[in-house]
Amino acid sequence: MATPHTITQGEHISRIAAQYGFFDYHLIWDDAANAALKKKRVDPHALLPGDVLQIPDKRHTPVSKPTGALHRFKIVAPPLKLRLAVRDFDNVPVANVPCELEIEGATYPLTTDGDGLVEKDVAATAEHGRLRVPSLGIDLPIRIGHLDPADEESGWLGRLINLGYVDDALGTTDPRELQSDIEEFQCDFGLKVTGVLDDATKAKLKQIHGT
Repeated sequence: MATPHTITQGEHISRIAAQYGFFDYHLIWDDAANAALKKKRVDPHALLPGDVLQIPDKRHTPVSKPTGALHRFKIVAPPLKLRLAVRDFDNVPVANVPCELEIEGATYPLTTDGDGLVEKDVAATAEHGRLRVPSLGIDLPIRIGHLDPADEESGWLGRLINLGYVDDALGTTDPRELQSDIEEFQCDFGLKVTGVLDDATKAKLKQIHGT
């Protein structure tokens, strides 16, 4: 019988899978018990607090091997890849720039690629980090798994925060300030300036943010 798991803020499916002893989150996400949630949330890595994920029972697969010999079993676990885009205030990729990615206290020297991207495989249990780009004076916190789905208002706000249009990372922005932030985004990308997250603004925000 499946075990229901209610999502809390900051959880993502790779971390949940590791918590329940699954090496591959697809074993949970592709289970028939999660069909409705899978249809609702296109991206399993962006779940909303309150969503209920069904954790299936583990399946035992017996393997027959002769006695008196050494046998090795290899489990291939897909890595959790953290991908960050570094762009300037004009939304131009910051290419080929040295930076530092800190994850759970470990620091990795990296360089952005031609599209301003940095990528790093991280542990499924990783929660916190920082991105530093010394030449640009950038030192930003990273909260892995905290971005809500793109079809939720909290998700749109999170994307505006990530793009630098909203200063309040806690999401408690005054409605008038938020309207002004949306207007700035719309103006920057040639949209009709309404201060409202209409369909055209959401589509452009998703395009620019990348997910």
